[in-house]
Amino acid sequence: MTLPVRHRHGSMLERPFPAFGWGEPITAEFDELFERMNRLLQGAAAPAALAWSPAADMRETDDAYVVEAEVPGIKRDDIDIEMSERELRITGEYKEQEREGVLRRSTRRTGRFEYRALLPTDVRSEEVSATLHDGVLTVTVPKAQATKPRHIEITES
Repeated sequence: MTLPVRHRHGSMLERPFPAFGWGEPITAEFDELFERMNRLLQGAAAPAALAWSPAADMRETDDAYVVEAEVPGIKRDDIDIEMSERELRITGEYKEQEREGVLRRSTRRTGRFEYRALLPTDVRSEEVSATLHDGVLTVTVPKAQATKPRHIEITES
């Protein structure tokens, strides 16, 4: 995680302001808050918190929900899809490649990932299908009852 850099060059923020009754530099409170946030974030780094979520779109058609998740470079065998009642769960792992030399910079995500979606209606979980093409995983979840719009005629009473 990238954190902001604090510069200490004798700026106005680091000088005491006796006119306002501040005996310490203003940044002292920010330093304390910064340290507390660091401790909080370091304590939250449990194994489950290390999973990342791929970018995904979910759209609804008349008879199904379609989820398209971006998983470039991930093999089909490294992805697992589970459907339980109305929850879709896509998990997997992007394995880091073996490299020679020293890695100087990396912005690519690696490790475990997880995507979850709670669907608003009942679905036919036994008919869920998935395809992986050009780094995009497409999961189609059919609705239990394809509800199509129906015109209601208004009658006079």
